[in-house]
Amino acid sequence: MLLPDNIHPELSIYYNGAIVLEELQVSSVLHIMDLYQKMKIKNEISFSTYVLSLDWLYLIGAAKLNKQGEVELCS
Repeated sequence: MLLPDNIHPELSIYYNGAIVLEELQVSSVLHIMDLYQKMKIKNEISFSTYVLSLDWLYLIGAAKLNKQGEVELCS
């Protein structure tokens, strides 16, 4: 859910996408599972919410997945 109306905003795709972008700004390339572990430490995030956040970032052209399984920040 992109903008929830009945739950905490920390569970939204927008919020978690912003956290992913913050991590990618520190190191512009991270393995998909390493990034998930960092996300899990910062914010109790489920894997499905994490994947949906990555999907949203890909759709808006902010992040992409390369052939080595790493998430890259798009410029």
